[in-house]
Amino acid sequence: MRVLPIAFASALGLVALSTAVQGQKPDAQVDPRSVALVEQARTAHKAGAFEQANDLLETALAVDPKNRAAFIELAEVAKAQGLNGKAIRFYREALELEPNDRVALVGQGDALVQKGAVTKARENLAKLKQVCNGACPEEARLAALIEKGPPPAVLSAQATTKVPAPGAEQKTRAPQQQ
Repeated sequence: MRVLPIAFASALGLVALSTAVQGQKPDAQVDPRSVALVEQARTAHKAGAFEQANDLLETALAVDPKNRAAFIELAEVAKAQGLNGKAIRFYREALELEPNDRVALVGQGDALVQKGAVTKARENLAKLKQVCNGACPEEARLAALIEKGPPPAVLSAQATTKVPAPGAEQKTRAPQQQ
C-alpha cells in the first residue's frame, strides 16, 4: 500500500514527460513564416539596413524560437556592426540548438578572434575538426582566421610625446580684457 502512491506519481511524471517531448517539433520542421522572414532579413542585411534586418530576425524568432538560421543571421548582422560580443552570444544560441553546426562554429570562432579570445577560438577549431572528420572548407577558414590573429587594438586617443614649447599655450589663448 505504501508503494502505490509512489508508483502512481512516477507513472504520472513519465506520462507528462513523454507528452512534452512528443509535442516538440524537430529542428528540421521550422515554421515556413519564420524561414521567409529570415530570407527577407538576409536581403536587408546585404543592403546595409541592419535595423530592419534585426527587426525581421527578431520577428522570425518570435514565430519560431527553434530557427537556428535566424540566430546565425542575427550574429552576422551583429558582426557587420562591429558587435562581436553580441555575435558570440547569438552563435552560442544557435549552437545550443545544434552543437555541430559548422557555420555557427566558424562564425563564433571568427568573432572570438576579433575579440582577442584566440584560445576559445582554438576550442571551436578542435570541435570543428571532430565534426568534419577530415578536411572541410570551414575548418581551413577558421584555422586561417586564427593564424591571422586579432586586429590591432585601436586607441581612441593617441598619447603624444611632444611637449608644447614654452609660450605656445599663450599664443592660442584669446587676449584678455582689462
